[in-house]
Amino acid sequence: MTLRFGLLGAGRIGKVHAGAVAATPGAKLVAVADALPEAAAFISKSSGAEVRTIDEIMNAKDIDAVLITTPTDMHSDMIEQAARAKKAIFCEKPIDLDLDRVRRCLDTVAKEKAALMIGFNRRFDPNFMEVRARIDAGHIGAVEMVSITSRDPSPPPATYVARSGGMFRDMTIHDFDMAAFLLGEDPVKVFAVGSSLVDPEIGKAGDIDSGSVILTTKSGKIAQISNSRRATYGYDQRIEVHGSKGMVHAENLRATTVEVADAEGYRREPLLNFFMTRYTQAYANEIATFIKALETGKPMKPSGEDGLKALAMADAAVKSLKEGRQVEIAY
Repeated sequence: MTLRFGLLGAGRIGKVHAGAVAATPGAKLVAVADALPEAAAFISKSSGAEVRTIDEIMNAKDIDAVLITTPTDMHSDMIEQAARAKKAIFCEKPIDLDLDRVRRCLDTVAKEKAALMIGFNRRFDPNFMEVRARIDAGHIGAVEMVSITSRDPSPPPATYVARSGGMFRDMTIHDFDMAAFLLGEDPVKVFAVGSSLVDPEIGKAGDIDSGSVILTTKSGKIAQISNSRRATYGYDQRIEVHGSKGMVHAENLRATTVEVADAEGYRREPLLNFFMTRYTQAYANEIATFIKALETGKPMKPSGEDGLKALAMADAAVKSLKEGRQVEIAY
């Protein structure tokens, strides 16, 4: 079976997903749509996909599934349109920036019996998958604490902040999903702190660029998240899980493992630069998992409900930051 995709959104993440489809057996990119003709033309030229309008892709008989990689404020409407068009749906996070809108969107998905997977790609990173596998195998006993470090190499433009929903909803949302994934239990409370230390313009726009979050579950498990929009040494992505019998962790990735030692000391390759290179395999694994779930009829994971939960954590973190106190998460 070859799953035929239509790509909605030809920006940076759209290019990543176009590459993931090209690298995945059983997947074919048939068409691409974008408000900017030159962006759609770029992916068309590199992939062989046709340039079409959104409506043409939604209504096309030669397209089985859509990849939604448009700006966030278009996601929920497109999910509903695709569900009514009987397309399988893969959508980048978040579903929407408003929890009630997410709930209405998921109601439509359920009513139309549509298949929906949310793009929390880090679950599909081979190293992080192995951490979860070691947990499941009982190597560290019962999970007690999770530590997640996620720092971007440089901040986005301040103009991006307003449309993104802010750092907790745009960046940390990946870490909220990973925290629940690794804890094996949904957090119920959150305490967040944050500052604008990297770019004063981000602070003027009402957002933060440096933050820390502590999540706790009903049973008392703890997850701590460290975020920054700036890491001068590269894309910093590390996790550690501590359990009753031991600890498992995944370190940063580099282009090679070569290390040179001389009179000046030890030197290694720098960290991989950003998500396009750090998570290349994760994006491919993600698409392969989406296809396999459609073939086998198994539930999609991460699901729309997972997307809802991650946004609920982000909203609670925003409230905690504003009020300076621990906040219960309203799922």
